[in-house]
Amino acid sequence: MEVPRLSRRLWRSAQYALIGSAATGLSTLLCFRAQAGLTLVAPVYLLLVVLQSLTGDFLAAGLVSVLATACLDYFFVPPLFTFRVLQLADAFSLLTFLITALVITHLVSRLRAEVSFSRIQKDRLDRLYQLSQVLLSLEPEASEEQLMEPFRHLFGVRAIAIFDGQTGEMGMTGTSSQMLAERTKEAYIFGRDAYEKTTGVGIRCVERGGKPSGAIGFEGLADPKETIGPLMTLTNAYLERMKAFHTASSASAAAQAELYRSAILDALAHEFKTPLATILTAAGGIREAGPLGPEQMEMAELVESEAERLGNLASRLLRVARLNQEEIHPKLAPHQVWTLVRHLTEEYGRQSPDRRIIASQDGESREDRVDAELFRLALSQLLDNACKYSPEGAPIHVVLKHEPDSFVVEVSNTGKSIPAPEQRLIFDRFYRGTVTKGHTTGSGIGLYVARKIAASHGGTLNLVVAEDHPDRIAFRLKIPSSIPNPNHAPATN
Repeated sequence: MEVPRLSRRLWRSAQYALIGSAATGLSTLLCFRAQAGLTLVAPVYLLLVVLQSLTGDFLAAGLVSVLATACLDYFFVPPLFTFRVLQLADAFSLLTFLITALVITHLVSRLRAEVSFSRIQKDRLDRLYQLSQVLLSLEPEASEEQLMEPFRHLFGVRAIAIFDGQTGEMGMTGTSSQMLAERTKEAYIFGRDAYEKTTGVGIRCVERGGKPSGAIGFEGLADPKETIGPLMTLTNAYLERMKAFHTASSASAAAQAELYRSAILDALAHEFKTPLATILTAAGGIREAGPLGPEQMEMAELVESEAERLGNLASRLLRVARLNQEEIHPKLAPHQVWTLVRHLTEEYGRQSPDRRIIASQDGESREDRVDAELFRLALSQLLDNACKYSPEGAPIHVVLKHEPDSFVVEVSNTGKSIPAPEQRLIFDRFYRGTVTKGHTTGSGIGLYVARKIAASHGGTLNLVVAEDHPDRIAFRLKIPSSIPNPNHAPATN
């Protein structure tokens, strides 16, 4: 049988009060034996009240404050061994201790609330990132069930209703118990959004060119008002991409698909911007809210690090999408390539503790001319692939080799072998292998962009498969050490 919430709070307060009382008694004994004066003892009791207040429990902090005032009056304020709390000085001491306990307890409670809010925001952003990856990997001909599955799995959505105001068509996926289809249509007709936290219903009107064009409704959201915005943006972008494929010719459909993939990424980056800024601002405010214990400091650092990680993921995703559509002009500068490799592999090692990433260098370190940002982006794609397609605990090797006029980075792992007919296709834009398709998320442009980066440096990126070990996959990135000749066509070795 579950203990009532009030009983649990009282039991926790009693535990805190017992610990604080023991600390107060011990401090009283030590100070009395040392014959400490009032000027020393009063700060000691105030410190005990502050430490007790950091638990965030005002009841326990209040009891310890009263006990500390009583001990101070009885053992250290003349005449000794008498209570004179009714005098003005003693009453002021008690009031001071109680106010201190109240203020600090309030700050700690607010800190915990902000940490809880930041964790919710971080979890929501993480699930939005996963949803965007799944939507990017879906084919335009995906069934309604395939479209519904990531929403159901990541956000608990039971039904999605989409009303097109231009054609009057209503699309419904999933099972609704709240008449979601009818309410979505009514929201478009009356131009009113709707949010119901009790039923998890969220409905928002869609506009194109400043004019209403339809409405999208979700049922089953934990926090409809906060979540429906980014969900609607991602859903709408996917539907536009699907519509483009069905209404255009095959050639123009491919171009529209690329445009809408980028639109999804742009929408994702935009939706991430404000919540991430809110999280980082809250985390910064936490540090200045008052004295933090080790537990609170650890929580604040966790919020900041995870928000930074999500920001880096969103930035890299957006950067890859844009490089997919534009010419790459590297800004070459001397860099210690081994330092770049080592830092990036260490970062991936922290992010993927279930993988063993082993970095090594063949030869002495030296400087090579390379665009550090683009090189890191290309190597990130290779490390992403290795982490995705290797089993847990399997080693991933990253080896840097220096040649007289170039350097080579080889990333290798064991996993599912790539069929021979597909080996020449994996660098094509949007191509995803039949073995891995459906098992992992991805957009199919990572390796394409990585090879573009290599070519922009006058180098190459190739797949290396050993005939005697077909399950050992290696990617070989080779970049010249000097400035590439713009008219030079890189060899394909």
